[in-house]
Amino acid sequence: MDLSVPQAVFSVRRAAVFLLEGTHLNLGEYLSRVRQQAPVIHAISNYVTANDVANLLLACGASPIMADDPEEAVYITRLSAALALNLGTLSRRRVSAMLAAGEEAGRLGRPVLLDPVGAGASPMRTDTARMLLARLPVTALRCNVSELRALLSGVHTHRGVDADRQQAGSLSEQIVFVKGAARQLGCLVAVTGETDLVSDGDICFVIRNGRPEMSRVTGTGCQLSALCAAFLAADPDRSVYALAAAVCAMGLAGEIAWGHMTPHDGNAAYRSRIIDAVYHLDGETLNKGARYELG
Repeated sequence: MDLSVPQAVFSVRRAAVFLLEGTHLNLGEYLSRVRQQAPVIHAISNYVTANDVANLLLACGASPIMADDPEEAVYITRLSAALALNLGTLSRRRVSAMLAAGEEAGRLGRPVLLDPVGAGASPMRTDTARMLLARLPVTALRCNVSELRALLSGVHTHRGVDADRQQAGSLSEQIVFVKGAARQLGCLVAVTGETDLVSDGDICFVIRNGRPEMSRVTGTGCQLSALCAAFLAADPDRSVYALAAAVCAMGLAGEIAWGHMTPHDGNAAYRSRIIDAVYHLDGETLNKGARYELG
């Protein structure tokens, strides 16, 4: 697969961008489906955030299972409704497990979500993420703008997990870029940052939920990726809407959690409150609190 993006993708002169303000969809139904179906999510996560990822999945109504040994990964994938691959703590053994699990998920028609944590920070991370995109039937990519640019160009940006704000550009430029990336990669793309963008190449959700303090908690991105996998598993036929609903839900949970913070709380308390907010979130609250437009 050629992961390069034509220059036209970056030019807003060649594509008109329209934001349909006030658009209202029933995003809450996707959360309700997760709670009704309780999908098993196989998360090959990283050891820094694995516990929080598992608890977040339980909080949304899904059931986590984590197997990162190549000898076991295929069998666990067969038991699961979706697969979430996270490159946070990369090792060659995990890469082998990801390949085996991803190929099996593709054979079974299960959603595969890739979180290329730190792509651009090292040749191994960038090359591994590009290889997985080329070899696996990835349903959705969840990353920041720096990681996405590294994947498309193959250039090592050295930004890693932290997005480079100078690369973002105007909102119109970001929308065109993310749409073009989704078309080029042949998968859904969710780019998270100050404003979150979710696209299938044709439409683009511009999502404004969340709190800047969420970046002070290790693992919120990993948790979001697992949440996205759960939403995709619950409704794979309307995947771009399910993915947008998951991104809105995580951001809204961050807002709700921040509203319950006390003057003596810090990022450890905030971490727990985010998981609690997801636990108590329902479809009606998500519909009322989701803030987005379609571009």
